[in-house]
Amino acid sequence: MSFSKAAIIDLGTNTFHLLIVELLEQQHFRTVYKEKIPVKLGEGGISKNILSEAAMKRGLHTLQHFAQLLAAEEVTHLQVFGTSALRNARNSGDFLLQVRQRFGFDIQIIDGDTEALLIYEGIRLSGALKGERALMMDIGGGSVEFIIGSEERVDWKQSFEIGGQRLMDRFHQPEARLLPSEQQDLHCYLQEALLPLAEAIQHYQPKRLVGASGTFDTLHDMDRAAAAKGQPHKREKYLTHALPLERYQKMAKKILESDREARLQLPGMIPMRADMIVVAICLIDHILTLLPEAPITCTSYALKEGAVARIFNSTLIS
Repeated sequence: MSFSKAAIIDLGTNTFHLLIVELLEQQHFRTVYKEKIPVKLGEGGISKNILSEAAMKRGLHTLQHFAQLLAAEEVTHLQVFGTSALRNARNSGDFLLQVRQRFGFDIQIIDGDTEALLIYEGIRLSGALKGERALMMDIGGGSVEFIIGSEERVDWKQSFEIGGQRLMDRFHQPEARLLPSEQQDLHCYLQEALLPLAEAIQHYQPKRLVGASGTFDTLHDMDRAAAAKGQPHKREKYLTHALPLERYQKMAKKILESDREARLQLPGMIPMRADMIVVAICLIDHILTLLPEAPITCTSYALKEGAVARIFNSTLIS
């Protein structure tokens, strides 16, 4: 039996993702191809709400590569999403026009609520929401999405424009280690910026933390590398991964005490994550002050897989 194929392109502030899947029966899919490229679309401009010429050039080069890959596939569903960098940049229209003219891609710039819902649907598809109510988070380069809910429903959601690139621009030069004073300044900033989240946690009382993709993929990789104890091992695919709090804390301590050169030597670290992971760890640490002793689950599913879920089921979660 022949099934149709879908492709999702996620134009993130830090990373561009391509996911090509074969749609199967009973809301299952098979991944045909998956790639992520650190375009750094927000670098050099996100804090001023512009896209730099260099960033747009990198973005167009990557989309040319994606277009060539898609030309070899019989894709029946294509969706291209733009998130924080594109929804906030004053000159994003220039980029969208060039993309449409060169590749025929119509980019949907989605708002933060829509982004949060797509992330939720991706996490739900992974099976990570079985059990007690969870706080879900996805740390992007431009924004961070938080969702409180369960497998059955979303209780609360909000997108905050405090992504990794924005935090680096404001608090941390990534080639250096994070100074205690910088860490304290960042914590005070997050305390104020995330006050609505603190109130939602107090109200809904989630019992665990589920982290989607990105930083949490790297934490998974580092945890698996630590378990290998120096033995050769392959970087493995995963769907969900339980990360005990004490193991997270050990990794977080190493990351925060390291400069870029030392971070790159940490087992499981990949170069594209070595800069932003410092402020991302500070963000996770802050969340854990609001959810003390909460178990952590990492999942590789996020926005892209949520978009696939919507292709299967057009009923939107409100």
